[in-house]
Amino acid sequence: MTQTEAEATPAPRVHEAPAGTEIIADLTGADPAFTANPYPYFAKLRALGPVHRARVMDGRIGWLIVDPHEARAMMKDRRFSTDARYLTAWPDMGRSAIGTNMLQADPPDHTRLRRLVAKEFTPRRIEALRPRIQEITDELLDAMVPAGRADLVRSFSLQLPLAVICELFGVPEKDREDFHRWSSEMSAPPSQEAGQAAGEAMAGYLGSLIAGKRADNGNDLLGDLVRTTDAGDRLTDQELFGMAFLLLVAGHETTNNLIASAVATLLRHPEQLAALRADYSLLDSAIEETMRYEGPVEVSAFRYTTETVVIGGTEIPAGEVVMSGLASASRDPERFSDPESFNILRDPRELRGHIGFGHGIHACIGAPLAKLEAGIALRSLLERCPGLALDIDPEQFAWRPPTLFLRSLERLPVRFGTDR
Repeated sequence: MTQTEAEATPAPRVHEAPAGTEIIADLTGADPAFTANPYPYFAKLRALGPVHRARVMDGRIGWLIVDPHEARAMMKDRRFSTDARYLTAWPDMGRSAIGTNMLQADPPDHTRLRRLVAKEFTPRRIEALRPRIQEITDELLDAMVPAGRADLVRSFSLQLPLAVICELFGVPEKDREDFHRWSSEMSAPPSQEAGQAAGEAMAGYLGSLIAGKRADNGNDLLGDLVRTTDAGDRLTDQELFGMAFLLLVAGHETTNNLIASAVATLLRHPEQLAALRADYSLLDSAIEETMRYEGPVEVSAFRYTTETVVIGGTEIPAGEVVMSGLASASRDPERFSDPESFNILRDPRELRGHIGFGHGIHACIGAPLAKLEAGIALRSLLERCPGLALDIDPEQFAWRPPTLFLRSLERLPVRFGTDR
């Protein structure tokens, strides 16, 4: 979307309370305009102040930081914990049934967990996946392109990262459809009961999978996590549950969103697409700019105030839920030139300023894998399909209702043109 288009798009409604009371930002997806284009919404909130009360889900109210500087600072501030034991504002909030993971832990527990996982999730191991990722990509294109048109989400952007992460963790192919269904129903539950049922099914499945790796010394990442040790320290069963869940779900949901958003955004900006086709050395920049401009994660995972905190003159009591507006920070006019424009020719130093993969000690450990998959997927698709085009009016894009954290296309109809 160009700056002119952004200005012409009506900003979704901010629920302004009566005089003397707080502004309530609605993140539940009740407003279709917010789902379709949240960026004017975040811009309006920034103009009103750095932090706002936010309607999150099921009537629960948290806090949303939209000021770019404060949003970054929050993710490195120890007064904002990722440990839900500090949460008192939502006393009826259930806890995860999927064990303990580093996204929900503070140092020193986080430090220990990340160190153990990083021993197996190394850059060398990720780079060694390149030939297999290329092979899966080619197989998907071989199956999809001859039909002339397809839903790129269902046939490609979802299937690639799902296959890669499941192979990496040793999830059998016959189980992947169930695995993705459980993942989807947990991240965007059609009902509280469905989300709980999916969590229980996922927990049972992961328990069986981990037990199998213990029994047969599986030669995959999950098997290695079962065996990994550091000075005698190992992951406990609950930690294995949590880490497997985090890496499996985050490893395909967000990468699917990144690939689909990159394709959709490039097709909406033909001059940028032409620049990339003319020079594939811009591929990394195209991925980073997509992360900034139309990233797969809108707000950070929940943080919980360990004490009363004041942000921009607003007091947030202890025990509250706080989120950092990643999508808002990535449109920061002080950090990015013409932030409402999609531009893969930006200075790489400027591009590295986005926080689409998070910030601080909780930054995404799987970012190198996501970027590797997205790069292979984009280049292969564009080289194979010189006539690639949208098969839908962009104004009719089917965006999934927000899941608080994720921003994703439900489907992306495309046509392929001539297969060279």
